[in-house]
Amino acid sequence: MALADINIEERKKWDLRPGNTVRVWQKIREGEKTRLQAFEGLLIAHKHGFETGATFTVRKNSGGIGVERIFPIFSPNIDRIEIVKRSKVRRSKLYYIREKTTKQIRKKMKQLKNVFSDKGSNDVEEEEKKKSVESPEKAQTENEEKVSAEDVAGETEAVEDKKGEDTSEKEEVLKEGKNKDTEEEKKEGKKEN
Repeated sequence: MALADINIEERKKWDLRPGNTVRVWQKIREGEKTRLQAFEGLLIAHKHGFETGATFTVRKNSGGIGVERIFPIFSPNIDRIEIVKRSKVRRSKLYYIREKTTKQIRKKMKQLKNVFSDKGSNDVEEEEKKKSVESPEKAQTENEEKVSAEDVAGETEAVEDKKGEDTSEKEEVLKEGKNKDTEEEKKEGKKEN
């Protein structure tokens, strides 16, 4: 039994072993044209020897995501297979590689989460510090605004509070002083009359 454009004897000589890193050149037809596309990865399984339904599975990581493709050995769409690297393994099916890579990814994600959570807590702490620093400043500016509003109304003089002392005591002193001044002015006005 001969398949179209396939040399079966040549393909039976391919040294496909789990653990090898292979580059599979596949024919892709786009309209009337055909082109070759490479898929390079770790050969994790080779099933059914070299029977007519024999397959092999190649796995690669593409952008941090595991991608697996199952290729039939005697497919007319496979142009050639290059063995990039050979490695010795003790198993015939390397399915544990799937879990191993996801564990590594999970470990990295945990590290990233810890980094982001540390940054997040630091940001919250900094914002709280800013608020606590801003709140006395806000209180001070509000007191200054009150004093300046009273000054505009002509009731008291504005007092600059450089040391951050309580302005309410100074306001009381000023009011008492102003009350004394107004009483003296009234007395002077009566004397002039």
